[in-house]
Amino acid sequence: MKWERIPLGPLQTNCYVLHHEGEAIVVDPGGGAPQLESWLEQQKVKPAAILLTHAHFDHIGAVDHIRKTYNIEVYLHEAEEDWLMDPHKNGSGSFLGANAITAKPAEHLLKEEGKLSIGSFTFDVLETPGHSPGSVSFYHEASSTVFSGDALFYGSIGRTDLLGGNHEQLLTSIHDKLLTLPEETTVACGHGPVTNIRHEMDTNPFLNGF
Repeated sequence: MKWERIPLGPLQTNCYVLHHEGEAIVVDPGGGAPQLESWLEQQKVKPAAILLTHAHFDHIGAVDHIRKTYNIEVYLHEAEEDWLMDPHKNGSGSFLGANAITAKPAEHLLKEEGKLSIGSFTFDVLETPGHSPGSVSFYHEASSTVFSGDALFYGSIGRTDLLGGNHEQLLTSIHDKLLTLPEETTVACGHGPVTNIRHEMDTNPFLNGF
């Protein structure tokens, strides 16, 4: 299985497309729907679902377009059930004003940790709140990758000054759910370059001494 990082939208949020034999999972399509659709068509892969690590506006901008184009469904944690429809909660009202972003409700609400299987893809759903109340990370063991959203970055961690953010909760999430993964696990971050668990354990200044 392979995945591609495609920065999209106003904040160049990393969208990831995990694909295998023509089938794909799209993680966090933050914007730039025509660009994403063009890539999918060029690679001759068809999405089977959209996974959202959380519902901030810069992660959801292309959700409705991709969902409608490919007739697929969206997975989101239940703690952010109404954020797709609410510009105040998803942050677009504050950051984008008249250009606020909304999307239709998710078809599937993640209620707990556990296995999530879609087509030929299987993920471990890890609850990693702190950046936002419903932040989750999707661990894909087959490719040794965790799609961490805005929880953990290369040399940094997610901001916690937005609605429902909690700094101590985020540190606990990272320590208990992400740093316990195999050290060679690739961390597919929501912004910036990818990293791995070992590198962040050894060098991330926000995690030192925690």
